[in-house]
Amino acid sequence: MNTIGGNRVEEEPSQPAARDGRHGIVTVMAVAGIVASLTQTLVVPLIGRLPEMLNASASDTSWVITVTLLAGAVTTPVMGRLGDLYGKRRMMLVCAVPLVLGCVTCALAGSLAPMIAGRGLQGMGMGLIPLGISALREVLPPDRLGSAIALMSSSLGIGGALGLPLAAAVAEYASWRVLFWATAALGLLVAALIRLLVPYIPASAHGRVDVAGALGLGAGLICLLLGISKGADWGFGSAPTLGLLAAAALLLPLWGWWELRTRDPLVDLRVTARPQVLVTNVASIVVGFAMYAQSLIVIQILQLPAATGYGLGQSMLAAGLWMAPSGLMMMIVSPVGARLSAARGPKVTLITGSLVMALGYGLSVVLLGSTWGLLVISCVCSIGVGFAYGSMPALIMGAVPRSETGAANSFNTLMRSIGTTVSAAVVGVVLSHLTIDFGGHPLPSQDGFHTGMLIGCGAALAAALITMALPGRGGPPRRVIVATDPAPATES
Repeated sequence: MNTIGGNRVEEEPSQPAARDGRHGIVTVMAVAGIVASLTQTLVVPLIGRLPEMLNASASDTSWVITVTLLAGAVTTPVMGRLGDLYGKRRMMLVCAVPLVLGCVTCALAGSLAPMIAGRGLQGMGMGLIPLGISALREVLPPDRLGSAIALMSSSLGIGGALGLPLAAAVAEYASWRVLFWATAALGLLVAALIRLLVPYIPASAHGRVDVAGALGLGAGLICLLLGISKGADWGFGSAPTLGLLAAAALLLPLWGWWELRTRDPLVDLRVTARPQVLVTNVASIVVGFAMYAQSLIVIQILQLPAATGYGLGQSMLAAGLWMAPSGLMMMIVSPVGARLSAARGPKVTLITGSLVMALGYGLSVVLLGSTWGLLVISCVCSIGVGFAYGSMPALIMGAVPRSETGAANSFNTLMRSIGTTVSAAVVGVVLSHLTIDFGGHPLPSQDGFHTGMLIGCGAALAAALITMALPGRGGPPRRVIVATDPAPATES
C-alpha cells in the first residue's frame, strides 16, 4: 500500500495468468446474455394459451411468470457471493445447470406444477449474467473493459427483442415444446463455451457462506416481490398482499442488522453504502422501472384490435417483428456508450441514457397512434437503456474491492429486478383502472396508455436527477480500492 498526495492507494494485484481467453469470455457472455433473455421472453407468446395447455386457471398459470422472477431475485445475490468465494467461472457453470434442467422440465411438462418448477429452475440460472460481468474485470485489460461490459449489456436487449418474434413464430407453426428444447440446447452451448473459452479465474475472496443471510434475504425478497407482483390480482388492500409487504418490512431490516454484524456477510452493506454504489443502486431501481414501462405498453397497443380506435391489430408475430429493431439499436449504440464512459465517465453515460429514455417516452405524446411511431419510441428508449445498462456495472466495479465484484454486481442486478417488478405493478394498476368497454370486455384505454408513458418519462427523468448525485465522474475514485486477500484455493 502506498500513499500518493495524501491519498491511500491500494495496489492492484496481478491479473490472472490466463489471458488467452480474454476474447472468448466476451463472446461467451454475449451469447449467455442472449440466452438468458430468451428464457424470459419465450413464454410471452404462450401466456394466452397456458390455461388450455396446462388445464389450469389464468390466475394459477400467472405463476409461470412470477416464479421465474422470484427464483432469480433470491438466488442471484447468493450466486454472486459464491462466485467471489469459489471462483466466477465455476459458479457460471453451476448456474448453467438449473437453466438447462428448467428448460427440459418445461419441455416435458404436461401440467401446471412441473411447468412452475421448470420456470423456477430457469430463474435460478439468471445469476450467470452478473457473474459474467464481474469476470470481465478479472480477465480484460482496463482499456477493453468498458466496451465489453457495454456489449454484454446490449446482448440482453438483443435476446429480448429477437426472442419475442422467434418464440411467436415457433409457437404459431410448431409445438410449444420446441421452444424449451431449443433453449435447453442453447443453455448447453453456453455451458460448453464457458468450459472451453473462459479462462481460469481464481476466487477473489475468502470466508464462509452466510447461510442465515441468504435465507433472510430470500424470505424478505419473496415477501416483497410477491406482494408487489401479485398485488394487482389479489388487491393491494387485501390481507395476503398487506401481510406479505408487512413481513418484508420486518424481515429485510432484520437481514440488514444481521449483515452488519456477521463476520462474512452475504452482501457487505458497508460497501453498498459507499456513495457511488448506493446512488448507482438507487438509480438502477428507477432505470429498471423506466425501462420496463414502455415494453409493457407498446406490445399491448400493437396487438389491441384496430376497432378500438387506437389499437393497431397486429398479430403476436408481427408485433414482435415491429419491436425487434429496438434490440438491434442497443447493440449498435453499445460501443458509443463505452467511448462516452471512457471520455467523460460512466456517470455521464448513465445520465445520458436516462435522458434519452425520457425523450423516447416524450415522443409518445405524438407518435403513439401508428406502428412506425411505436417503432421510433421503442428504438429511442432502447438506445437510452443501452447507455444506462452499459454504465451501471462500470460504476459498481469502479467503487468496490475486487473481492466484492460478484456480490456487488449481483446486488445491482437485484435492484434492477425490483424496479421492473414495481413498474409492472404500477403500470398494471394504471391500465386496469383506465379502461373502456369493448364488446363486453374491459380493455386499457388510450388515456391509460398515455398515463403509463408519462409515468415512465417521469421515472427516466428521476433516474437522471438521482445519478447527478454521484461523486465526480462516477469512475474509479482517487483511491483505487481492490482486494488484497491471500490467494484462495485453486478453482478446477
